[in-house]
Amino acid sequence: MDHKRDAGQSDQAIAALIKDLKQRGLLNETLIVWGGEFGRTPTAQGSKGRNHHNTGFTTWLCGGGVKRGHVHGATDELGVNAVENRMDVHDLHATMLHLLGLDHEKLTYRYSGRDFRLTDVHGNVAHEIIA
Repeated sequence: MDHKRDAGQSDQAIAALIKDLKQRGLLNETLIVWGGEFGRTPTAQGSKGRNHHNTGFTTWLCGGGVKRGHVHGATDELGVNAVENRMDVHDLHATMLHLLGLDHEKLTYRYSGRDFRLTDVHGNVAHEIIA
């Protein structure tokens, strides 16, 4: 794997997208969510690449009402565990839905006679990241 090459290619593409949206006056109305699979550790056991770790990972948001330049949370010195302003996936979903103008607690669908929602019975909006 060539992480440096791949990161450089995706970096240029997302930068071009953000620039284009900004030039067209659409960035304030468009929520960009950039993430991937759950966290990757800085170490590996064996020769098959880095390990996965689900307690510390990065997702970034841009435009769509998100505070510009805000960093919410931090991992430990190894980048493995979230140690500050932890957000689980339900919090992220609740925040994204809020930014899209939807109340995650009211967004339900009925299946097999029960109401379900994307954030289940969890999820808190991270108001600190909202502009």
